[in-house]
Amino acid sequence: MLPEFNIAKEIFLKYDLKLTEKQYEAFDIYAEFMAEYNEKVNLTAITKPYDILVKHFLDSAIPLTYLEFEDGYSLLDIGTGAGFPGLPMAIMFPKLKLTLMDANGKKITFLKELTEKIRRILPIEVTIIQARAEDFARGDLRASFDIVTARAVAPLAVLSEYALPYVKVGGVFLALKGASESYEQGAEITEELGGDLADFAEYFLPVNENTVGGTAETPGETPGDLRRLFIIEKTNITPKKYPRSNAQIKKAKK
Repeated sequence: MLPEFNIAKEIFLKYDLKLTEKQYEAFDIYAEFMAEYNEKVNLTAITKPYDILVKHFLDSAIPLTYLEFEDGYSLLDIGTGAGFPGLPMAIMFPKLKLTLMDANGKKITFLKELTEKIRRILPIEVTIIQARAEDFARGDLRASFDIVTARAVAPLAVLSEYALPYVKVGGVFLALKGASESYEQGAEITEELGGDLADFAEYFLPVNENTVGGTAETPGETPGDLRRLFIIEKTNITPKKYPRSNAQIKKAKK
């Protein structure tokens, strides 16, 4: 289903990501199964093969190039939906200990079936949890992950409250956002939660096989979709009162 391996390999290499044939095969299985499942459960509005490769798989994997991942790191992906960005990260770096969390039961079923298919190709370690992030952060998983990720499921101020309680002190929260978001919009609550902006990156996704993409400073011939990555380090323990209930969080952000 995806563009052929040599095309995908070249696109990933432009972002300093080395794509192997096994990883490509896993992504192709991912794309095929997602397209099939999408006919009965709304997983994604992105359905063209090239767009799946770039806007889902590449976009999810790019943060790997901005952070030094180590073998055995634990990573929690909250509000994961169809598995983004956590599952593509695990495909590209199979020694992650990945946990996927989502509240939607149909998406959880999809993820369980998908990960079984991918495990036939790559030995990825994945735990799947059906839960709302704000309802599950006071138990054993609190402050237990090296990395927590989320991709555009809510404004940064909301995401930080969902994510930072799960991050170990010394760990990081990776927030993958679009062009309209700035750190300042969520800085106050993020810092109250024990987070601090350690790094920030902007990059463009290529719009088709003939565009280069690249960073915001070196965008290539035709940039494409601008993405922002906020790397937020957990420098202090999150106060016990966080996260608040979903209703309280929404009310506070109005």
